[in-house]
Formats: sequence, C-alpha cells, structure tokens
Amino acid sequence: MSPTVSQDGLPVPQRYGAIITIALGIMMAVLDGAIANVALPTIARELNASPAESIWIVNAYQIAIVISLLSLSFLGDMLGYRRVYQVGLALFIATSLFCALSPSLNMLTVARILQGFGGAALMSVNTALIRIIYPQRFLGRGMAINSLIVAVSSAAGPTVAAAILSIASWKWLFLINVPLGIVALWLALRFLPDNTQKAKQQKFDIPSAIMNALFFGLLISALSGFSQGQDHWLILAEVVALVLVGVVFVRRQLAMPVPLLPVDLLRIPIFSLSMCTSICSFCAQMLAMVSLPFFLQNVLGRDEVATGLLLTPWPLATMVLAPIAGRLIEKVHAGLLGGLGLAMFAAGLFLLALLPTQPTDIDIIWRMMLCGAGFGLFQSPNNHTIISSAPRHRSGGASGMLGTARLVGQSSGAALVALMFNLFNDSGTHASLVLAGSFATVAAFVSMSRMTQSSQTVKS
Repeated sequence: MSPTVSQDGLPVPQRYGAIITIALGIMMAVLDGAIANVALPTIARELNASPAESIWIVNAYQIAIVISLLSLSFLGDMLGYRRVYQVGLALFIATSLFCALSPSLNMLTVARILQGFGGAALMSVNTALIRIIYPQRFLGRGMAINSLIVAVSSAAGPTVAAAILSIASWKWLFLINVPLGIVALWLALRFLPDNTQKAKQQKFDIPSAIMNALFFGLLISALSGFSQGQDHWLILAEVVALVLVGVVFVRRQLAMPVPLLPVDLLRIPIFSLSMCTSICSFCAQMLAMVSLPFFLQNVLGRDEVATGLLLTPWPLATMVLAPIAGRLIEKVHAGLLGGLGLAMFAAGLFLLALLPTQPTDIDIIWRMMLCGAGFGLFQSPNNHTIISSAPRHRSGGASGMLGTARLVGQSSGAALVALMFNLFNDSGTHASLVLAGSFATVAAFVSMSRMTQSSQTVKS
C-alpha cells in the first residue's frame, strides 16, 4: 500500500523515505549515462571490440532514454507516477545485472538499451513525484534536492568511474546498481505516494509514441554522428528525415486534446521560457565538461587523477548552492534567481576561457567553483518553475519535458565540442568555453524576462 497523500504533501517521516528513494533512483540513472565513458577502452579490449563500436555502449543508453522519456511520463499521468517509477527501478536493477554479465559487445549493447528504458522510467516521473511528496510551500526544497542529484551526478560521473575502476573491474560499474537499486525499490514500495488525480481522460496514442521515438532518436543520432565525424551525406539524410518526422509529429500533437509531446504546456509562456533556459544551461555545462579535460591533460599536462580533482570543485559548489536556492525560491522570483545564477555561470565560463598560459591550480579551482555555484543557484528555481507552472494532472508531462531538455542540451553541447575542435584544433577548448559562456549569457537574459510572467501554478 502506498502512503496517503494530501494536496499538502506527505508527513515528515514518510517524506524523507520518499525523497531518498527519488535521490537513489535518479542518481543511478544519471550516473550510468556518464560512468561508462571512462571504461570504454577497457570494455572494448576485453570484449574484442573496436573503439568506434564501443561508443554504442554509451549511445544505446542515451538514445533509449530520449526516445521513451515523454511516452513514459505520459503513462505516469495516466497510470500513476508511483507505478511507473517502481517498474522502472525493477527493470534498471535487472538490466544492470544483465550488463555486468554480458559476454559480448552486442549483448552489452542490448542490455544498455533495456537499461536505458529503466532509466527513462525513473527520469520521466521523478519531479512529478516530488510535487506530490512535498507541500506546495516547500516544493522548492524538494526540487533543490533533485537538481542537486542530477547536477552532481552529471558532473561527477568520470570521477566515480575512475574510483570504481581503480579497485575493481568494469563490471562493477553496473553491479553496484544492484544493491543500491534493491534498497531504492524497498523504499519505493514502502514510501512513494500515488497521484490521486490521474488523467483518466488521456488515451495513449501509439503513432505519437512511434513518431516521438523516431524524432528524438534521429536528433540524437545526427548529433552523435556529427560529433564522431560520420559521413556528411548520412548526417544530412538523418536531418531531412528528422524535419519530415518532426513536422508530421507536431501537427498531430496540435490536433490532440492531451498531446504526448506537451505542446499544450509550451503555450504557457513561463514554462516555455524555462525550458529554453534549461536547454541552454545544460548545453553550456556539457561544452565545458567535455572540453576541459582535453585542455587540462593535453595542454597543461595534468594526469587523469589531477584532472578529476580539478573538475571536482564544480559539483561541490553546486552541492552547496542548490539547497540554498531551493529555500530562496520561497521568497525570491525564480526569474531573478535564475538570471543571477546564469550570470555567475557565464562569468565563470568566460574566466576559464581567459585563463593565463600557465595557470596555477588555484586559478582553475576558483573559476570552477564560480561555474558550479552559478549553475546550482539557477537549476533548482528553474526546475521548480517548470513543474509548478503545469496543471497538477500534467505533472508527468512537465517532468518528461524537464528530462528531455537536459538530454537534448547535453547532446547538443557534446556535438558542439566536436565542431569547435574540428574548426579550431588546439584552441578547441577555448572556443568551446567562449561558446558555453555565450549560451549561459543568452539564458540569463531569457531567465530575467520571466519576471514579467506569473510564477503561480496554472490551474487544471
């Protein structure tokens, strides 16, 4: 039985159990998107695969999440967020074991696809669940915890992977999810609330789900192919197919009373503006996080351990600022908080681009802290606005869009790093940081523009 939940959230003991469940699940799902990168050479060698083939260990997981995220969030609105989350956890545990036991690259790729569907179920409804776990007046605090976990997990993936690989084989990158997942599933069965206000009038449209999968699959495939230098004609064909599918898909969604792609929510100005800032911020974050290791290792000559330590101040500063931002949202407009955070983020990125030729560790560390602090100050209020501006029965759609914005931003950022290195060679990191700062600056102005919009929840 799930705990009873009122319009004002869960009582305190159950609330803590529920939020720990969310934190564990989203940490595993986000970490597994980045954790395998570091181990690719080792996995490729042990499974007798080429480096190019081994990339699919990462791509399969990312593509599976992106193509299924909105469909699963739609099902959450229909069937209950609790049910989708619990099934996702069970699938994630089983497929993590499948990944660890895979004897070949093909088997591991299949396992990663299935694991991606489990991860998508967790990401699709996590913020919708937070909306019913926390009282409305404390929603910012719940969103801060979620933003903190996502931001730190995204940034700390390589560091965590390096730590595991230093004492165990690559299989433990996946096996570690089994005990953690079992604890999270036990907590989910005991503490997660059900949404009483299900959207029973919604009908799951299979053609929409197929077009959604094709659209986002083609988008990530084209971006990934571009970043890996695939044949230009193949990428062009994917872009043409993407545009054609996108036009048909959007037209179908506009004609539906409750669309799978929540175009109805995008008509809410503060929602669409917040989505833009989210995509830009994660694009900027990925531009920096992918390009900086090349600079630290190839230009400054730091080893892998030193590189990991120099990148760590970013997630640490985010850890400090995200909870503070979650409390400030109760008193300060999200547009202002987000604008200030993004301005700090942009300043940190531009200052990293202007590093001296032979910087000291302190030169790098304080700039990384400024980036992380700005990102933490922005992310919690922004996510709070995205979720709270949607009608309560469409919280799943808003949650799915939030996850989709993050993944699209990160994929775009990674592809743009490849473009910068192709165009500017040895100055690729500098160009990536300047571009990242530009994205953050644009996002800061967009965030400030939200101050003219109402931040109140839209009524269903």
